[in-house]
Amino acid sequence: MKKKVLAFGASNSRNSINKKFAAFAGRSLEDVELSVVDLNDFELPLYSFDLERETGVHDNAIQFFNAIKQSDAVIISLAEYNGLHTSAFKNLWDWMSRIDNMNIWSKKPMLLLSTSPSKRPESNVINVSRQLFPYFGANIIASYHLPSFNHFFSEDGIIDEDQRNAFDMEKKKFQEHLNNLN
Repeated sequence: MKKKVLAFGASNSRNSINKKFAAFAGRSLEDVELSVVDLNDFELPLYSFDLERETGVHDNAIQFFNAIKQSDAVIISLAEYNGLHTSAFKNLWDWMSRIDNMNIWSKKPMLLLSTSPSKRPESNVINVSRQLFPYFGANIIASYHLPSFNHFFSEDGIIDEDQRNAFDMEKKKFQEHLNNLN
């Protein structure tokens, strides 16, 4: 039976390179049913305790949370704005944290990615997320950062051999974990 994999870029940019990268990673897996979603389809008001008390948890946050729950695994490619998560993703996260006692990721196996136009070999947001996400129910199996997206990526995928090999090692860990899920 094919595993259901939810993939998304943690950005609300209409031309998100992180959404492209998450979709690429999902398509590169074997024997999966891939669902690529766009954060723009889950628009939310800015979270506040007062708003939650007045209106309850917003339907779009519940829908996104349910998409995670119905998947077997999650691929996220994190955009980095000023060294941290985008405001759109952080707002979604804040809303979802109110649904199941902060258990956003439901222990789903996760491939954590990031990319940016920057040539920096590592991203702050992926490092922060590796530490923070497990407190919210993440089961991070593998992670990878692709620097200089416009230089190392084309419609055919990762074009730099060293970067492709590094990605393939992390993807292999994730694929093996998926293959062993019951």
